Amino acid sequence: MERRLGRTVLVVQQADITRMAVDAIVNAANTRLWMGGGVAGAIKRAGGPEIEAQAVARGPIRVGEAIATSAGRLPCRWVIHAATMAEDLTTSAEAIEAATRSSLRLADELGCASIALPLLGTGVGGFPVADAAAVMARAAAAHARAGSRLERIVLVAYDEPAARALARAVEEA
Repeated sequence: MERRLGRTVLVVQQADITRMAVDAIVNAANTRLWMGGGVAGAIKRAGGPEIEAQAVARGPIRVGEAIATSAGRLPCRWVIHAATMAEDLTTSAEAIEAATRSSLRLADELGCASIALPLLGTGVGGFPVADAAAVMARAAAAHARAGSRLERIVLVAYDEPAARALARAVEEA
């Protein structure tokens, strides 16, 4: 599913984010930037421990902030670590929105043409998939409408129900 907003195309794709051929991928991070399970663990396993070492050296950060590291062995150039939760491992719509916006701004600052974002906060954070999809789709659409340099914003789903939720959210954003 694709939707054009200005020069940017919002894309919904069911895929393994660690295999995405984009300039940057987003890691759903905690404020300490430790990469344990979920998306973070998959990125660390596929890309190498140097990603976590670089991230931890730049932390801690506040919920809603984002930092970038190299991508190790991943096919992308950057990993953007977006803090959606603190050490209590809980998140909120506000945290997900802020982390999404921070990630997209940072991708623009890095000169990225494309970025892939997983559903933030829905794994360890336990936030409902449909709610996270709506928050992220609105934030991505607002960023695109504001004149982003990004050509493609890919919202990545890990399964078919998540892909359907993202597609609905992008249509409504």
